[in-house]
Amino acid sequence: MTGVRPGPTIASIATELGLSVPTVSKVLNGRSDVAPATRDRVEAALEKHQYRRRRPATAPAGTGLIDLVFHRLGSGWSMEIIRGVEAAAAESRTSVILSELGGEHRPPARWLDTTIARPPLGVLLVAANLSEAQHQQLDRRGIPYVVIDTDGEPPADVASVGSDNWNGGLQATRHLLALGHRRIAMITGPWDMLCSRARVDGFRSAHEERGVAVDPALVREGNFYVEAGFDLGVELLSLPDRPTAVFAGSDMQALGLLRAAHQLGLRVPEDLSVVGYDDLPLASWVGPPLTTVRQPLAEMGAAATQILIDIARGRSPKVRRLNLSTELVVRDSTAALH
Repeated sequence: MTGVRPGPTIASIATELGLSVPTVSKVLNGRSDVAPATRDRVEAALEKHQYRRRRPATAPAGTGLIDLVFHRLGSGWSMEIIRGVEAAAAESRTSVILSELGGEHRPPARWLDTTIARPPLGVLLVAANLSEAQHQQLDRRGIPYVVIDTDGEPPADVASVGSDNWNGGLQATRHLLALGHRRIAMITGPWDMLCSRARVDGFRSAHEERGVAVDPALVREGNFYVEAGFDLGVELLSLPDRPTAVFAGSDMQALGLLRAAHQLGLRVPEDLSVVGYDDLPLASWVGPPLTTVRQPLAEMGAAATQILIDIARGRSPKVRRLNLSTELVVRDSTAALH
């Protein structure tokens, strides 16, 4: 009778490579005192044998850290996600640490080395994702991760939480069209982010419904931040045949756009209608209060945190892919075209 073939162990991999067990263990634990060539050999062997570190069946509540990784910090958008993550983590008596990627959507090697050496209970990636090699390295070490507002389609085995950006773009543009606007501009987010492209698709779909052509000259790529809203707003509002309405793509870009309109002597909403996106707390306090699309950012952060904690503690999450609904919030920055 043939017995079950045992899985790979650190010792068997070390023997195969002619290395010591501590050397292989150092690579697994993200230690820096291993020669790069040796590290590459060990990683290749771990992948070849599909080595996976066994995580304890039940990590005790109150242990471990969640590494919350943003592609960029510094706006009310990120603060809302942090609020949701922190609230859900606190309920599980788990602490949160923050990392920032300087606007990049893929973590650098040094982040991966630090994460492996730590290691956290799990990782939450916001508007970022891992390369396949990075994914495998975390997987081999039993470190789960969940993606929030992914920049692209995550691997099938990776949990993700987002919102219905296509519908948000559709509702924002339908609102402006229903008010009689036909020259509607859009300031998008970065084109390499899935949420940006989905909002643009919703913007175009709303035009198609009404049989209204989109003027390509009125669609400009921004970065979701206030400076882009101001700079692109000045460009758009200085056109000879300027738009009468702008879907600003984010509340922060809408703030910049409002400043541009004021500088050019245009009144909102009498001369220009403006719609934001996110419904950050400041949206109801600006003048005029901003019509926007509510994106449940805090709820997204809380849901992703709960999914991650479930996976890390050996529980099967209720869902692995979650897309929360968006909602148009009408305030005073939009009006019928005169």
